[in-house]
Order: sequence, then C-alpha cells, then structure tokens
Amino acid sequence: MSEKVQDLYQAFHGNSLPKEGGYIVSSFFDQTTSYSRYEIVSYSGVKNIFMAEEGLTFQSDGKKLYVLVEPPGYPKKHIEPIHRDKTEAIPHRYSELLVFTAKDQTKVMVSENPIMSYSSFTILKPTTVNFALVFYDRPDVVETMEFFFQKTLNREAGVSQVNSAAAAKTISGNLHKLSFTF
Repeated sequence: MSEKVQDLYQAFHGNSLPKEGGYIVSSFFDQTTSYSRYEIVSYSGVKNIFMAEEGLTFQSDGKKLYVLVEPPGYPKKHIEPIHRDKTEAIPHRYSELLVFTAKDQTKVMVSENPIMSYSSFTILKPTTVNFALVFYDRPDVVETMEFFFQKTLNREAGVSQVNSAAAAKTISGNLHKLSFTF
C-alpha cells in the first residue's frame, strides 16, 4: 500500500483500514482559542471495526498518547489537565507529561507514557474543524507523523514554525512507546 495517511472515516467506508495495525490521530480544537488536544492511538490485531453512535469502534487493544497545546494566556493553567472541563481534559497530571514551552510561552504537553486500552476503543466522530486520520504502519511512519505534527501545531494550534518543529520532535520522540512490536 503506497498511502501514508488517510481520513479515518473515508478509509473505513472505502474498506482500506489496515486491520494488522496502524496509528490514528484525532484532534479536538477549541472554537475560540488555540487550545488544542490530540489523541494518538496505535492498534494491532483488529478483530472487528464497526460504526457506533458516537464514532468508530475497534475491537482491538490500543495504546494512547495525548498531546495538549495550551496558549500563553490560558486562564486555567493552574488546574491539572486531568481535572479540567471535559472538553479541555486529558487523562494525565502535569507530572505524567513531557512539556515543551515555546518562546511565546505556548505549552505543548505530551504523555510521557501511553495509556493501554484493552479489548476495544472508540474514535469519536470529528465535528466542525476536528479530524481523525489513520497513519499506515510503514517504515517511515514516525517521520510522517512528526512532519504532520509540525504542520498542524503551526497551522491549527498557532505554534510558531520554529517551535512547532521542536515540539513535533518531542512528540515523535515518544511514538516508539506506541509500538506493539517492541
């Protein structure tokens, strides 16, 4: 397969989702600020994939990493990410995150370790400007995802180009923890 990345729901409807494994990146953007959340899920050995009311359910184990982009003027930065409102939360405390701070004080936080999801997980249907993409498990998947995060952090999350490249390296440096082959 020559494709590197595809819209998750198009891949599902086109019957081109890799059942042997892959990586899914979902975004959750705030409508009024550059506050952004990303969920990166690796999966392997899919038994079944089906459409549920809230999204696409994979009957498979999954490993999840979270990325949180906090703009400089974010008023709730004193609240642990796990305790924030549902639309702003990720399941981690500050001590469980790698933090990259840009020159303008934007923070890009990445899960230090993945969270394991046993037997099944659901990828929520994207709304408004959000997306869900599947990255095919190819030898260059880490480089492809790093390039993707460099662009999306800059364009969608408002991180400067220089800082988005450095933050993307922080993210890609942890992607090996999602592998099911190590």
